[in-house]
Amino acid sequence: MTFLRRSGRLAAIFFLWFALHGVALAQLHEVGDGSAGPAKAAHVTAELVAGAPAIASGNSTYVALVLHLEQGWHVYWINAGDSGEAPSVEWKLPEGVTIGKMHFPVPKRLPLGPLMDYGYEGTAVFPFELHTKKDLQSANSVRSGQTLPVTHLGAHVRWLVCREVCVPGKAFLGINLPRSSGHDLTASTNLIAAALKEEPTSLPNNVSVHVAATRDHLILKVETGEREAGAEFYPLDEDAIRNAAEQKLEPSTKGIQLTVERGDISDTLPARLKGVVKLSGGRAYLVDQPVQAAAAAASESATSSLGFTLAIVLALAGGLVLNLMPCVFPVLFLKALALAGSAGDDRQRQRLHGLSYTAGILVSFWAIVAVLLALRAGGRQAGWGFQLQSPAFVVLMASLLFFMALSLAGQFDLGLSLTSKGDALTRKSGFMGSFFTGVLATVVATPCTAPLMGAAIGFALAQSAIVTFAIFTALALGLALPYLLLTLQPSWAKLMPRPGRWMETMKQLTAVPLLLTVVWLVWVYGHLYSSGASDGSDHIARLLVGLVLIAVAGWALAHWPAQRVGMVAAVGLVAASLAVSLSTPRADRLQWQTFSAAAVEQAQAQGRPVFVDFTAAWCLSCQVNERAVLGDTAVERALGDRHFVLLRADWTRYDPEITRQLASVSRSGVPTYVIYPAQMHGRVQVLPELLTRPVVLRALSQPGT
Repeated sequence: MTFLRRSGRLAAIFFLWFALHGVALAQLHEVGDGSAGPAKAAHVTAELVAGAPAIASGNSTYVALVLHLEQGWHVYWINAGDSGEAPSVEWKLPEGVTIGKMHFPVPKRLPLGPLMDYGYEGTAVFPFELHTKKDLQSANSVRSGQTLPVTHLGAHVRWLVCREVCVPGKAFLGINLPRSSGHDLTASTNLIAAALKEEPTSLPNNVSVHVAATRDHLILKVETGEREAGAEFYPLDEDAIRNAAEQKLEPSTKGIQLTVERGDISDTLPARLKGVVKLSGGRAYLVDQPVQAAAAAASESATSSLGFTLAIVLALAGGLVLNLMPCVFPVLFLKALALAGSAGDDRQRQRLHGLSYTAGILVSFWAIVAVLLALRAGGRQAGWGFQLQSPAFVVLMASLLFFMALSLAGQFDLGLSLTSKGDALTRKSGFMGSFFTGVLATVVATPCTAPLMGAAIGFALAQSAIVTFAIFTALALGLALPYLLLTLQPSWAKLMPRPGRWMETMKQLTAVPLLLTVVWLVWVYGHLYSSGASDGSDHIARLLVGLVLIAVAGWALAHWPAQRVGMVAAVGLVAASLAVSLSTPRADRLQWQTFSAAAVEQAQAQGRPVFVDFTAAWCLSCQVNERAVLGDTAVERALGDRHFVLLRADWTRYDPEITRQLASVSRSGVPTYVIYPAQMHGRVQVLPELLTRPVVLRALSQPGT
């Protein structure tokens, strides 16, 4: 068994590491005797699971090797990285049964001392596709007392499980699969379905990957049509890259660029690059692309081609342009209005306002840099706008901007509600107000990337902490510079129109870009929760309800201005808004499948009853029934105990098959709930539109279901 994937220097490192920590090299003992059920080994419990309750002649289903690992231990991907070995399986199959290749879900990066491994922690699932011939004999294996013949599969499994030490293991596992006369038994268990979903897929038509190479770097340009927050590359060839080296990221408006260090530093370029590109949201794609020589002007990625001086200039210019972005401009415009309205103030006071505003921006940028550097020190990749990967931050930002937009649009005057007494305190709060306006400008700037910023930030994040702070400071000064110059040169403020009613009109108009930014943040929030099983609509609905509560809070401030009752009501409503927005919808504990008439017939052919939920997203009664009754613990337990096949017929968009099925039970709309008995010719039950728990439980307990 080969534990090393490299030679020379890495071999020496590996030997030293395990000489210090020890490797379990005791003679391997194979656990298990090939019978069905799990087998316990050192730090691992291994078992075989089936993707369907039975197998049928001439059909396909899935079985999987499942390794349950103790906390902190891991097993390996098909390319283990710097050390390790992937699990292997030698099958013992009866006649008439064949099995396909081992499927590997996308792994994770696992640092181990000076090395980097690729593998899995927790529960590792490796599916195999199983095929049966049409003439599969029924006498494969018949156990005493069973009425159905049973097909027995055996598997000799080997693995290497590691933490600070590595322990090889092996087991002889088995699984019994009853024979069935059914025709479609491809349904998967949750474990197998999740593993297959995490397996890398071929590149879709809307995703492209181009690979360029220099003497010591590989540059992968991934285009998906939208800005990507993060990416990782896992090579299929052992020495393609330096596994432990940092993978540098440069997001763009159309995707992301990764720069990785080559495993063999040479003037000879590799012909092709094979591996897996893993993007945010669980997307992973197989890459098998030709490698082209990088052009001289772009021989390195933009993050490493800049000089320090040029990066400073680009950051300063990018900060200036950032003021014109729709998320930042309203804040700057309001400060300019305040400056125009304070033309009678002394110059010293105006300058202090400008310096306070600049200090707020600088402090905020420095805080962002500190977090970025801390994440980088912990081995995580992050870039400009990383806060937007946090649902809580998106909710807070959308709520804040919506609250500001309501105030600007004239629903209430925030100043009347927060007026302080006393001239000294007023002056102090004025400078603090400018400081926190600078903080606000930084917060609302994070979704935006101005021209010239990308290259400067990419360069900054690849440099030392001092250089990173210097470049982000230049970016902050660029953002603060317009207002700071107006306060340092009050004569320039005379170029602005004289104060008047136009200021109120323009103030209300600035609510429009803020509201558009809120719409965009709601869209982002939905995408943070979108996956193959969910489109994020439930989370969007909760955020919208939260924004409605914020609108009611604005009404309270307008109805009771400068009164404690208004402030208390507003604070309570805002707190309730955040609680609702950040709440998580309860996931279905049972697995619902997409409805089809064929699915009903298939379930009945297997002797299983069927519960069909005819529903639609626009049907309020449907949503209430699903959450209050079908999601009830007792109802879910009854459905599971009686082995119901659960089908959901989504009529949100017109579907002729669903319409025909509704007509077959004398219904023309939703909600409709139908129970089909286990026997094809049994009595079909149609439940009332408004469900209660007793009604459903009574229907589920009827004979024949």
